[in-house]
Amino acid sequence: RLRIDSGYLSRLLRSLEAAGLVEVSPSPTDARIRVARLTRPGRRERAALDRRSDELAESLLAPLSAEQQERLVAAMRDVERLLIAASVQISPVDPEHADAQYCLAEYVAELNRRSTRGFDPSVGATALPHEVRPPAGQFFVAYLHDEPIGCGAVKHHPDAPAEIKRMWIAPQARGLGLGRRLLDTLEACAKASGARVAHIETSAVLSEALSLYRSTGWVEVQPFNDEPFADHWLVKEFG
Repeated sequence: RLRIDSGYLSRLLRSLEAAGLVEVSPSPTDARIRVARLTRPGRRERAALDRRSDELAESLLAPLSAEQQERLVAAMRDVERLLIAASVQISPVDPEHADAQYCLAEYVAELNRRSTRGFDPSVGATALPHEVRPPAGQFFVAYLHDEPIGCGAVKHHPDAPAEIKRMWIAPQARGLGLGRRLLDTLEACAKASGARVAHIETSAVLSEALSLYRSTGWVEVQPFNDEPFADHWLVKEFG
């Protein structure tokens, strides 16, 4: 994330205020907060800068054919998406932390929107807080600019396969490769605990998750638990 030195920001605001481009005043709800608003000259200056920016962009694109312009715009979108993906941090979090609970609630809500069966996380192959808190397991949250956008958990079992649970990525963050990255993190956690094999079960409505698992070496097997919401059971052996 871009961090701006507070001293530099204060000097910049004073400069803009002296030029008559902004007005700075205390927040009406919190006197500790200062609110900067563009003045009429400030809005005119911003409009002029926008026009110059547009003119520069047009001059750069003008020599390109329509096909080349489309390729450039597509490449810029790819760069933007990659930069967003690079900003995501995956961190271990207590399963009862507010961010973990938010992700779990969104996960359950999505499953219930996409399925007619109804998903109850307290039934079947559970991932209750005490089951995914060290040393029994680990819960992870994916953050984009400090906002929780995904989660996943691992249940450790001495001398038995680890379980990977509650994998979820927010819809607006999908398509960035974060599911694979989160799965890699969960697998690494399972291996670090000493597990040589891991289990995952999933619903048929989660076709994207099933495709991810199959593409990363997970193999479908006969049911290994009585999870009522599952349609597919998969295993992965760690080398």
